[in-house]
Amino acid sequence: MTTAATTAGLDPATLADVLRLAGSTGLDRIQEQIRRTGGCSDPIRLQGSTVIRDRKTGHVLHSYSTDTEPGGVLRVACGNRRASRCPACAWTYAGDTYHLIRAGLVGDPAKGTPPTVRDHPRVFATLTAPSFGPVHNRPGNRPCRCGARHAEDAPELGTPLDPGTYDYAGAVLWNNHASELWRYFTIYLRREIAKRAGLTQKAAREESRVSFGKVAEYQKRGAVHFHAVIRFDGPEGPDDPPPTWATLDLLTDSIRAAAVRVAVDVPPAGDQPARTLRWGTQLDVRTIRAFGDGEEITEQAVASYVAKYATKAAETTGTVDRRIGNKEALTLLGIPEHPARLIAACLDLHPLYPDRKLRDWAHMLGFRGHFSTKSRRYSTTLGALRQTRADYRAAQQREALGLPDPDDSEATTLTVAHWAYAGHGYTPGESWLAANVRRDIEHNREISREALAELRQEGEHDHE
Repeated sequence: MTTAATTAGLDPATLADVLRLAGSTGLDRIQEQIRRTGGCSDPIRLQGSTVIRDRKTGHVLHSYSTDTEPGGVLRVACGNRRASRCPACAWTYAGDTYHLIRAGLVGDPAKGTPPTVRDHPRVFATLTAPSFGPVHNRPGNRPCRCGARHAEDAPELGTPLDPGTYDYAGAVLWNNHASELWRYFTIYLRREIAKRAGLTQKAAREESRVSFGKVAEYQKRGAVHFHAVIRFDGPEGPDDPPPTWATLDLLTDSIRAAAVRVAVDVPPAGDQPARTLRWGTQLDVRTIRAFGDGEEITEQAVASYVAKYATKAAETTGTVDRRIGNKEALTLLGIPEHPARLIAACLDLHPLYPDRKLRDWAHMLGFRGHFSTKSRRYSTTLGALRQTRADYRAAQQREALGLPDPDDSEATTLTVAHWAYAGHGYTPGESWLAANVRRDIEHNREISREALAELRQEGEHDHE
């Protein structure tokens, strides 16, 4: 398992633990557990047992106990959606989000949406924050307002031209109320739809339904914006065709009008004035087509885009992915000036708006909402996708052990299980093993993607 090449650069403690594992009898089983988690960075450790008996005879059909496992624990994936915390589990979460969004675009009967949903009017809308002060940017072919032409990866992008006049308080208060701005947007959207259809709101609800799936993303300046798939359905949801008046143009016009109407008032507090929070003027609404055409974007691109940002958070701006209790930590953590100022603004504003919990969400630059949400009838749920995956693995395990299907009417099995939390994480050597397993899995995925791309190209050539 270990060679001078593979262990080069390890600190003494990690190297010692790797060598300990290499000489242990439980190494193969530890590696198997790690592979089953997909190379999870911070697995949950469980202790316990499971016994499956024949209900009639009491005969034990199968038994399992962590007493036989290395260290006496079973390692299961943490399930964290953040790529900064656990790349392996974030990859799974992104995949689930992709299939959830895609099912609402192309249809998937197994996920609650028929193929006919593809014919429903749907758009990809991006709602942004207003300006809190000029920042360094790349405005097309023109230079930035500072006079420079910044590279794509320039660290100053998104930072204020003049930090002294930038409205840091307004920026974090806007992030903090972003979820409420979205809630009011959905309310006004339904009102605008009814208005343009010449119907009462009740009549519009009886004839149509608006479904959506959205994800939050941080801009470089640290402001949250939302990307949303918004779709017209009939009153019963995706199985029901929308009425003839529910057109793409009506939906687009209603989105634009609703965004302008939204306003959330924040009362004055201390040295802070009263504010009225609104959406920014940069509102993008694009038609979603099965195949791209000019300004239109494809279903595949939308699902991939939403899935990509479902695993990211404020750490993309230079902050950290855990709570910060005081300003002294900003220097210790090496947080860049701009996100540090935003975090400091959260900490300063917390006593003025205690109900907004700005201190608790300072590391998120004030944002306290869910990153990925959907309306009830958009498509399936993340929980349903996880359950499907768990059921599939359970069926594999039952088949391997020769156990009957519990859904079988003739099955008479009884399962008794006792489990307890025993901590989380790895020893230094196990962490090194997990990193290698994760790297191997990612490498294999990349090879598979390249092979699939080649097959698609060959197929296209065959049809020419």
